[in-house]
Amino acid sequence: MGTTIAMATFGSPGQLLIIALLVVLIFGTKKLRSLGSDLGESLKNFKKAMSDDHSKTDDSKKAEKQQADADFEAKNLTEKTTISQTKETAENIKNKQ
Repeated sequence: MGTTIAMATFGSPGQLLIIALLVVLIFGTKKLRSLGSDLGESLKNFKKAMSDDHSKTDDSKKAEKQQADADFEAKNLTEKTTISQTKETAENIKNKQ
């Protein structure tokens, strides 16, 4: 027969209508309205939390990179100082001889 995947999964439109009417009769429109708004607010807060988490992760990566750059500059300055001190020591030894 001509059944589609949607009809096999969810049933026919008539069955869905009967189920919807039963849900409205059991819970009432006020309860369904509050459930819908609560669900929407929960999804909104979840999306906000996910985007905040991504921005915090990006900020921490930037901070780590800046710290690594600062460490490299400090090491570079230390190496330059050591090299210049070594050159001065070598010149002093040559001058004494």
